Amino acid sequence: MKILRILSVLLISAGAADSQVEPPRAFGPVPSPAQVTWQKLEYSAFLHFSMNTFTDKEWGYGDEPESLFMPTAFDAASMVRTLKEAGMKSVILTCKHHDGFCLWPTATTDHSVKKSPWRNGRGDIVKEISDACRDLGLGFGVYLSPWDRNSADYGRPEYLDIYRKQLSELLTNYGPISEVWFDGANGGDGYYGGARETRTIDRKTYYQWNETWGLVKKLQPQAVIFSDGGPDVRWVGDEEGYAGETNWSLLRRNEVYPGYDKYTELISEHADGTHWVPAECDVSIRPGWFYHPNQDTLVKSPIALYNLYFQSVGRNASLLLNVPPDRRGRIHPTDSSALMAFKELREETFRVNYARRGRASATAVRGNDPRFAAANVNDGNPETYWSTDGGMTTGSVVVELDSQTTVGCVLLQEYISLGQRVGKFSIDLWDGSAWTEGATGTTIGYKRMLRFSPRPVTKIRLTIVQSGACPAISTISVF
Repeated sequence: MKILRILSVLLISAGAADSQVEPPRAFGPVPSPAQVTWQKLEYSAFLHFSMNTFTDKEWGYGDEPESLFMPTAFDAASMVRTLKEAGMKSVILTCKHHDGFCLWPTATTDHSVKKSPWRNGRGDIVKEISDACRDLGLGFGVYLSPWDRNSADYGRPEYLDIYRKQLSELLTNYGPISEVWFDGANGGDGYYGGARETRTIDRKTYYQWNETWGLVKKLQPQAVIFSDGGPDVRWVGDEEGYAGETNWSLLRRNEVYPGYDKYTELISEHADGTHWVPAECDVSIRPGWFYHPNQDTLVKSPIALYNLYFQSVGRNASLLLNVPPDRRGRIHPTDSSALMAFKELREETFRVNYARRGRASATAVRGNDPRFAAANVNDGNPETYWSTDGGMTTGSVVVELDSQTTVGCVLLQEYISLGQRVGKFSIDLWDGSAWTEGATGTTIGYKRMLRFSPRPVTKIRLTIVQSGACPAISTISVF
């Protein structure tokens, strides 16, 4: 009995010692739960479908008669099902573009579907798309252009009431909204109720964005808000679909606004940012954002989409791919074929994660505590991570594969709930006799994917060369 009591005391003491090893403290800005949820979506669809689809324009003037909007075989379920089968996790619909035509029967203007012959004026594109997303388990987001070339009140204070009423209708009548999308198209020439003139606004002050964003948070608190400067998700600074190889999820948010003129900064963003504002890469599968018949042969190839995936999702951003419905109100077969072949390329690349069968070791482990062990990087659990002691901002993890394997891609993830830390790293490969460089990089963030010439290896080594605080690496995957 005495021996048992001694063993019990020793075990309790050991447990007390273990409990003294505290997890790393958060470093810099950290994401909200809604931002983490958004980041995990990774790949979403943009649907530009409106009056421009039928006028063969990109930016309508605002004087187009409502009778022109007449999809011949609109099928929301078919479109959303195609997008889901392609691997997309949410859909953002252009509920109103710059021409002011509304895809729902708004009470704020007659320039909407209620005055078109489609569904005898009783149709609602927003409802049908949002219902299809909900039925098929995809998130649903809305884009409401702040510029309105049809409204007689645009550029005046009265327009803000109209705009917010439209926004309120979208945020109260169509179920949960995952993302609300605002851009920086702000003023110019237009119809403006028959005035046919040019109207300019102060893009910093006219929209009173803080009040508009407050309305979104009040009506859809779980939704993330996208604009050039967030507040939740930022534009990546181009419409080509790629983020910078260095890409911080950080932003000096108070400096940036929709229509920000230094937008090229957004490609990599601010390493000294004051807020967590990750990047979204918007790009169209076609040269234009709306469907144009003469672009049916110009759809991006599956390999082009695959490369964009590595340059967006693979660089700590998300990919928002525009797939414009045609004049039937369907996804064009050429676009659908490209999406499915793109999906096959991703599936082939990521089918087998060879690191899952490997053994991980590290140069150092935080407090020698198994909660922060190297084995966490390949356990398949994104909530566990390898870390070092507080003052140690460099270190290495080696994943030894169970046999020699030809690999050509490594995927890394930081545990972003504690912030973005790593500023420089390298990947080395062991061929059985020597280490050779596979790839180098700067930022990691939520996800970083690196490709290199495929070669047979038995071990992969991640070395953290520079980090603002002790690293917190949740994932090393090898393909």
